[in-house]
Amino acid sequence: MPTGPASSEPPAYETREPSAGGIGKIYMGREIAQVMGHRGISWLERDTRESEESPTSAIDSLQLPPQAVIADIGAGSGYYTFRLAPLVPQGEVVAVDIQPEMIAHLEARATDEDVDNVRPHRGTIESIQLEPESIDAAIMVDAYHEFSHPAEMMSSIVEALRPGGRVFLLEYRAEDDAVPIKRLHKMSEAQARKEMEAAGLQFVANHDFLPWQHFLVFAKPAG
Repeated sequence: MPTGPASSEPPAYETREPSAGGIGKIYMGREIAQVMGHRGISWLERDTRESEESPTSAIDSLQLPPQAVIADIGAGSGYYTFRLAPLVPQGEVVAVDIQPEMIAHLEARATDEDVDNVRPHRGTIESIQLEPESIDAAIMVDAYHEFSHPAEMMSSIVEALRPGGRVFLLEYRAEDDAVPIKRLHKMSEAQARKEMEAAGLQFVANHDFLPWQHFLVFAKPAG
């Protein structure tokens, strides 16, 4: 399976004593957060998520063509995955996760809900393991800040995107102290742009309509 193109330079990782909630691994000045595992499904599916994050507004703004293939990276319980599926009735949502428990949950949910355009897909900590130029878009919701190998993961995502494909990055706003999320589970716009642009993506927009999160849009160069 593809693992993404080799970088011409090694990722700029550093290590230090871990902070509370962190793994002690530093990427471009940011400490990577500890992963919330499959035991956090109930929190992902909490009843208050619509009022806190307005996922309906986020999904409505994607404006995907009906035949699009979108990868939900760090899909978890499928909270976004199964809300994305109706947007691409002639396309597909590839639900990427690294935890076998999450993949099993996604497979069971797709069967139970009779959804035939969701494809659970297991990646690795370094790659989404998708073929080059096989997706039109990728979305990461409150997940990227936990990636233990962000440089390698973004390399694999960029490789999997078709030219002109988009990345939608939703992260809790680090600039807003009122957002009641732990520090390492937030990102600033400046940090997100620095990391995405290092992967070769172009900044498109940061929409500010969500209560707690940045809605950042990046694009793979078309040519």
